[in-house]
Amino acid sequence: MRRPRRLKLGRKKMPRCNKYHAGAPPRPLCWRDRLPSQIAKVNAMRILSLHCSAALSLLASLTALAAPPALRAQDEAAPGPLPALSLSPQVTVSGLSSGAAMAVQLHFAFSDRIAGAGIVAGAPYGCAQASAAIAVNFCMGMSDGAEARNAAASVQKAAALAAAGRIADPAGIAGDALYLFHGTEDDTVHRPAMDAVEDAYTALGIERLTFVTHVASGHGFLTDEGPAADKIPCPDTDPPFLNRCPLPGDPGAFRDQAREILSVMYGDLAPEAEAREAGFAVFDQSAYAAGVEGMDDRAFLYVPEACEGGAETCRLHIALHGCRQGRAFLGQEYARQTGYNEWAESNRIVVLYPQAKATDAGFGARAFNPKGCWDWWGYSQAGFGDDYLTREAPQMAAIARMAAALGAPLR
Repeated sequence: MRRPRRLKLGRKKMPRCNKYHAGAPPRPLCWRDRLPSQIAKVNAMRILSLHCSAALSLLASLTALAAPPALRAQDEAAPGPLPALSLSPQVTVSGLSSGAAMAVQLHFAFSDRIAGAGIVAGAPYGCAQASAAIAVNFCMGMSDGAEARNAAASVQKAAALAAAGRIADPAGIAGDALYLFHGTEDDTVHRPAMDAVEDAYTALGIERLTFVTHVASGHGFLTDEGPAADKIPCPDTDPPFLNRCPLPGDPGAFRDQAREILSVMYGDLAPEAEAREAGFAVFDQSAYAAGVEGMDDRAFLYVPEACEGGAETCRLHIALHGCRQGRAFLGQEYARQTGYNEWAESNRIVVLYPQAKATDAGFGARAFNPKGCWDWWGYSQAGFGDDYLTREAPQMAAIARMAAALGAPLR
């Protein structure tokens, strides 16, 4: 029986390389001639494969999200605008994780108006280079020995953007207050990332710097507020990323990171007071962030009794949650149980809690952000440049509008 012929699917036969000899007419390309270009293509595909593997790994973790808890009844009421208050022009900012990276960006962009920053497991300014893959793999997962290079890149990026008039002069950072924190059990953001943050700020001349590195905590914000059953054990990394860490030498006491941050920002604090329900408000964030990718329609504010109606001049602190900590994931938990409000009540500090949200763009889309992180890799901007690092960045400009509405403009 005759064997059927195999189909040739358009594959061109390459000439044999040894068929031609010196002095012969120019021969057509053979496999050896094309080898360098083929190697280049293979290397390019390997690089692309690495980025895709990282992205797919990230996607796997992002899709395994628990359903958000029901929002409180107060969230369902129609929120109003922010109140106009009497505020000091010097603002402070803090954040956890993506909120910490955003706090760094806000500090660099508005260093002429922001007088201090609290950075809990964040990333260096400009590290992500408008790439989610770089943000996850090379900024959060920074390896030992990369700190100096990344710190130098942060300083150079800030200098270039300041020279172009897109951020404030980074020389204004030198006199500010800085709180840095990295838990020894935090495998989400590696220690070299926070060392690079410290090195960049040090290179800019900052002197009032506190860097806490000895606490055996996972990736989370340390709080002594709220029911202990709702909090995560100190060394763990799990939602809601609000950790309960024992205070050494004081049985039954726990670390209060809000107090630590505000003490660095403002010096000695008056003893904390009970947060008033009347001081907590839900406001219409869409009035300041209309059309901004990744920002919720509603956000939170705490106003001490002494600051209501502009009766006294108070200070403004902007507290930024991390990924999977916004209103859609935790309701009001981050705004109520981090401990800021109790210290704010007795120290004339107004606390603004802007809210990020997950975006529903498909995998591979620029605005893919299913964890509701703040934009520290450029997902909310139109192109692939440095806009997300500047005062014109969509999310930072929206936060600046909120601060201005309260009475503390950032520019």
